[in-house]
Formats: sequence, structure tokens, C-alpha cells
Amino acid sequence: MGARMGVVQSMADSMSATPAPHAPTPLGPAFYQPGRSYDEMFSRDGAVRGHYAALQSRMATLTGAELADRQRTLEQSFLLQGITFTVYGADSATERIIPTDLFPRIIPAAEWRQIEAGLTQRLTALNLFLADIYGDQKILADGVVPRELVLSAPSYRREMRGLYVPHNSYVNVSGADLIRGEDGAFAVLEDNLRVPSGVSYMLANRDASKRTFPGTYRTAGVQPVERYPDLLLATLKSLASDWRSNPQVVVLTPGVYNSAYYEHAYLARLMGVPLVEGRDLVVHDNLVYMRTTEGLRRVDVIYRRVDDDFIDPLTFRRDSSLGVAGLFNAYRAGAVVIANAPGTGVADDKAVYAYVPEIIRYYLDQDAVLPNIETYLCREAAQLQHTLANLDKLVVKAVGASGGYGMLVGPHATPQERAEFAIQVAADPANYIAQPTIQLSTAPCLVDGQIEPRHVDLRPFVLSGQKIVVTPGALTRVALKRGSLVVNSSQGGGSKDTWVLSETAPDGGVQP
Repeated sequence: MGARMGVVQSMADSMSATPAPHAPTPLGPAFYQPGRSYDEMFSRDGAVRGHYAALQSRMATLTGAELADRQRTLEQSFLLQGITFTVYGADSATERIIPTDLFPRIIPAAEWRQIEAGLTQRLTALNLFLADIYGDQKILADGVVPRELVLSAPSYRREMRGLYVPHNSYVNVSGADLIRGEDGAFAVLEDNLRVPSGVSYMLANRDASKRTFPGTYRTAGVQPVERYPDLLLATLKSLASDWRSNPQVVVLTPGVYNSAYYEHAYLARLMGVPLVEGRDLVVHDNLVYMRTTEGLRRVDVIYRRVDDDFIDPLTFRRDSSLGVAGLFNAYRAGAVVIANAPGTGVADDKAVYAYVPEIIRYYLDQDAVLPNIETYLCREAAQLQHTLANLDKLVVKAVGASGGYGMLVGPHATPQERAEFAIQVAADPANYIAQPTIQLSTAPCLVDGQIEPRHVDLRPFVLSGQKIVVTPGALTRVALKRGSLVVNSSQGGGSKDTWVLSETAPDGGVQP
């Protein structure tokens, strides 16, 4: 099959045609119509991008039945491993298999170098920002970021003022969301600095794709992601290395009913550390211990997957049964490390996001390698007026919401939905930001036996302790509903593996 492969037929036929069970599955302009979005696999003229050539050749040899068999095997593997997530309020069973597409997304080395540099720069600046706003607050005094915006944010924790944080690394695990616009350039959509999730699915997707396309994977020169648990453990231990030669690390989970519980248990197992709930920990004389069958054992580092509000009922929410009474006093005394540090959420507040390029310039005297999406702050009267007048063109988000909730995708909303949302925004404008509707890039996915384009984003994972490490891979999230731009699993999204090519791979150093 050549650069413009596939059967030439009308658009109407291409949308309804189903390949014969033993015929190669069509993939090409006649069947595959990405529209005006940048497509990860095909250029505008229909040619296969160089770094996808080997995968395209393999895909062309597989029949529809063979692809369906591989997809079923992949899903059965996820079910047997318990790779699930929880949807709260769903009418059906809350535990669901992560929808996973068998075709990997491929990123050449040259593009990854820019992503790695941009994420390293961004996290360096955001850690400096957090150290500043919980310290001397110079950036606020200089008026670079509005003082009221930071100090009035619900995620700003005054209890963190003046506290020592190892290596000034407030954010130890981050998962920025990147999107690729119509011009093919990457930009940052969100920073995700609190308790980012999804890394377990990155690892599970890699295991699945190695079994789905074993020969292609072996020859493609893909950078490995399997070392992530070891790198995470080393990062966590480095936070307490000043006072303990072999610190005891634990993963703190809210429990089995949390939507990401599978990930908590998976990472604890791969790191070889205990998975604990709040009831398993106790504080004596500002030291934290976990209960074991052999008695109490001291804990030095807590990789917490519990939100700030719930980590300590004596300091934050008094009705929390998920945290540990006295934990924050132990943290304040420097006897235990909590990763990520409490209060990091203020730096990924969607309103503060708008100032990140200025934050980078202020601390590093550099322009941002990865740009932001244009953002309108509804707290500003003129920008609120613009937002309300253009709801049919914008995406509007609540500054503290996540997971695809608390947002309006204007072009896809009904007039009534836009009118109702406008009332909410006008009633509390400081709680909302707006952004242009970006046509996320598309990638081929197997949907109901057809290979069709679906919108994708990219969530790389970055570790920060004594040094910053960008994992050479990512979770690619997929909007599986046709035309949808919402990639969150709780909103009908799925995922796929991400192959980051090495410098020596074919087209590994060439921009697409």
C-alpha cells in the first residue's frame, strides 16, 4: 500500500462501509477523514509521516478480523489484571475497563526534545513560584501575578508559609496535559500538579502494545518507560535522604472506592513499598508510624494520593476520615515528607495558568518553550464580556474543577446549555476561565471494526526531587466519541500507548 492507500469511493460509502472479515482493514483518505485537525499519522496531502511508516506497513497486512481479535485480547488482558477506573454516579457498575486502542501514537525524537525541554523549564519555574509565594512573595510584590488571585485561591494553604521543603521541590510528580493544534505545534493545556493520575495506564498500555505489535516495537527504536517505578521511588527517597540513608516510603490511598485505586496499588507493588490508608498510620511525638503485624514502623516519605483537604482532620477538613490526625504537625516539624507538598494546587489553578509564561520569564529570564493556550480570565470585566458574547466559540472551565467536569464546550453545547452556563459564569466570574476551542490532533483508532480518526491529547509525567526527570513516554488520551474533544475517561474517553522514538530510530530526529 502506498502513501495514498485505500479504496477510492465516495465519502458516504466510506462512512458506512465495513471491511470484509478476511480483507485488509482500509486505512487511507477514502476511509480515513481527519478533517482540518492535524493528524498524527497522515500529512495534509495524505502521505504517511515517516515515523509511522513501519507501523503503517504492519497495519496494512492485518485483516479486520485479526485486528478485532487483537483488540479483544488486549481488553481481556486489562480485565484479568484489574486495570479499571471508577465512574461515580454511573447507572451501570462503577468499575470499568479503561477503553484502550491498540494502535500506538508515535512521537519522533526531535519533537520529544522540545517537549522535554519545555516541561523541565515549566516545572523548574513552578517550583520556584511555589517556594516564593510560601516565602517572601516577591513575585506578588512586583505585581507579576495578582496578589489577590493567589492568596484568595481555595488551594492556597497558609499553613505552608515558611515551611522547609526538601530541594524546594514542591511538585514531585506532575502530569501536564499537552495538545497539538492545527499547525502541528504542541502547547500546554493544563499543568496537573496536585495528585496527577494515569501513569499506571501508560505502563499497562506499553505492555499491551508490545504484545500487539511485537515485531514493529522491537525494530522501531522506542524509548522504554518501564523504569518509571524505579525512578519514582528514587525521587521519593531523595526527599528524605538528608536524615535517613534508606527512607521508608509508603503510598497513601483514600481506599478501594477511589477512582484511581488500581493505580495506587499498582505503583506501590512495582515500587515494593506498602500501600496504606489513613487508618494504617499513627502519629506519636511528631513522628509518623505505620501499623504492621510486627508493631509500629517509622514512615519517612508519604506519596499521597489524597487531596489536601483530607490529609489531616486536625489541620484541614475536620470531617475527613481519609487522613491522619497530626500528620501536618509532623510535616511542619520536618519529621516526614509529603509528596506532592500540600498547597501545590495553587500553581495549577486554571486562572494562575494564564500567568505561567510570565512566571517563567520572571524566575528564569526565558521565554516559554511550550506556549499556553490563549486564556480569558472572567474575573476581568472586559474578558468576562468577551466570554459571554462568544460562548458558542469558547471552552469555559471552572478554575478548580478537573476530570472534564465543570466545563462547557461551546460549539458542541445547545443554546439552552450555553444560556444556563452563562448565568453560572456571570454569578461567579472569578471561578471561570475561557479558551478558544482547539481542534486537537487526531490519530487512527479501531472503532467498531473501522479505523477512524479520533482526537487525542498527551500527558507526559515529570519527576522532581534532587533533579527533574521527564519520562520518555506518556499517556495519550483519546476522545472515543466521534467529534468529541473530551478525552477524560470519566467522560467517555480512552487511551493508547505512546512511542517516543530514540535519536537513532528511523525518522527519530526528523520533524514530521
